[in-house]
Amino acid sequence: MAVKSPAGWYDISVPLKQGMVYFPDDPVPPKIYRYHDVQLGAKVTMSMLEIISHTGTHIDSPLHFIPGGSTISDMPLDATIGPCRVLEIKDPEKIKVAELEKYNIRKGERILCKTRNSPKAYTADKFSDDYVYLDSAAADYLAQKGIILFGIDNITIGHKKEPDNITHTHQTLLAAGIYILEDCALAEVPPGEYELLCLPLLMWKGDAGPCRAILRPLR
Repeated sequence: MAVKSPAGWYDISVPLKQGMVYFPDDPVPPKIYRYHDVQLGAKVTMSMLEIISHTGTHIDSPLHFIPGGSTISDMPLDATIGPCRVLEIKDPEKIKVAELEKYNIRKGERILCKTRNSPKAYTADKFSDDYVYLDSAAADYLAQKGIILFGIDNITIGHKKEPDNITHTHQTLLAAGIYILEDCALAEVPPGEYELLCLPLLMWKGDAGPCRAILRPLR
């Protein structure tokens, strides 16, 4: 996963590759392969990607859970570009209100939560349901605070074993106009303030879009 970056910058994107972790309820696993390869005698190298829109590091738009919600193609650029904070979450089970309250979260912030999920949640060979997720009450709290983006170091913000939690957390944030950045590779990122540089693939009326996400320290 090593990426050449300027000193102090962090690429928090999970590479798209064959065999990568995916949510087990997805209809098919990601299929990423070469269909022409110059090393095998072809004139050009070209690859095929057969993935859902929620593969790897990706942005969820409100349309994902909200009928008639805004989409990837009408997402404001400053939803995913601008100052953000990486918060280190100590709770081994959930992201809870009590821990978030310590960070004095303000309206208009972009918040990324680094948990014990990093790096195993996105470097493992297969999905595990042992991960830190967003508590439903914490989703309500973030919506009330009026943040504009929430991110986590796992393929989903909710817990697979709690369908009501998955629905509540997504609906609450997305209905409030909060875009969700899932599967952030935060293992090497110290908590602190950064500039987030992130744009999803421009999928017309997309419910989500895989993206490249970069953090640059604010000085």
